[in-house]
Amino acid sequence: MRVVVAPDKFKGSATAAEVAAALAAGLRHGRPDLEVVELPVADGGDGTVAAALAAGFAPVVTVAEGPAGQPVETTFALKDGTAVIELADVAGLRRLPGGEPAPLTASTYGVGQVIGAALDDGATTIVLGIGGSATTDGGAGMVQALGVRLADEHGADLARGGAALGGLAVIDPGGLDGRIGAVRFLVASDVDNPLLGPSGAAAVFGPQKGAGPADVIVLDWALARWAALTRSLTGQDLAGAAGAGAAGGTGFAALAYFGARLVAGADLVLDLIGFESALAGTALVITGEGSLDAQTLGGKAPLGVTRAAGRRGVPVAVVAGQVLLTAGELTAAGFAAAYALADIEPDQAVSMARADELLGLIGRQIAASPLVT
Repeated sequence: MRVVVAPDKFKGSATAAEVAAALAAGLRHGRPDLEVVELPVADGGDGTVAAALAAGFAPVVTVAEGPAGQPVETTFALKDGTAVIELADVAGLRRLPGGEPAPLTASTYGVGQVIGAALDDGATTIVLGIGGSATTDGGAGMVQALGVRLADEHGADLARGGAALGGLAVIDPGGLDGRIGAVRFLVASDVDNPLLGPSGAAAVFGPQKGAGPADVIVLDWALARWAALTRSLTGQDLAGAAGAGAAGGTGFAALAYFGARLVAGADLVLDLIGFESALAGTALVITGEGSLDAQTLGGKAPLGVTRAAGRRGVPVAVVAGQVLLTAGELTAAGFAAAYALADIEPDQAVSMARADELLGLIGRQIAASPLVT
């Protein structure tokens, strides 16, 4: 019997690969005769590159600017001309020096540098996962790094960060890397927010990055100027496009300057790692994430796994640190069974510290269940 173990990370506790390994060890302990395939997944945010690497992509290490301008070493994944880049590993919250938020000045410049490195390595398809950013610069830094010149009314180069866009006067795209036009550009995101307004990048996500009420007003106004001048340049009004507000407006810049296509992160990652092919001959899929809740139903990785498996008639069990969905919601989502670490260890701190052990125990439970016959 073939079982595919395809979980996302348990945030703050275990990576997707660690979760898969622990569950697989429990399954094999309980049923040594099982064929267990470990295939960690992601939803376009943290862990996207790791999922690609686990599926056979090659790691490429490069150095780029972090969100505060400091050099950071980052890895992208490359296979057959497809490069997978994770914004969070370049300009994410975890890349802020000392964890100190920089809502007005954090920049995506380094993301553009990594895209350039991928182009240098022959990439013809760029997949950019944009979850977990520390930035609200509308992706301006990213396009600056690839040759678009942004200047103020005096002709001086614009400083980094979202607030600086309030002084933007000139956009000169003449220096944009010519290879961009020949590249297929996909942006993996589970966010459909527009760039501006009460549902926009600054208002919704700015506070998560340290922006106070006054900062949100400054950033939204600055992003509006960026959008207006971009519209004048391109003839396209993309500020209201679904996903334009993703990653502090990085989605907007990718649409406007790279001709990108925004796609559901979980589905894109499943395509990259060959999940459909892995389902051949599979009798059970096990997926999971740290908290199974309403956000899961909005398009997180476990839902993508379940939908893909359901199309092939393969049942799916889901494992989570905590399960906050009702039995009816679980059934409607397509989960055949749900297991929670909290049912074994109700103390969340202890559960997170012992995740590997508890996941192994759940693997044994599943091996002994009617799902595995």
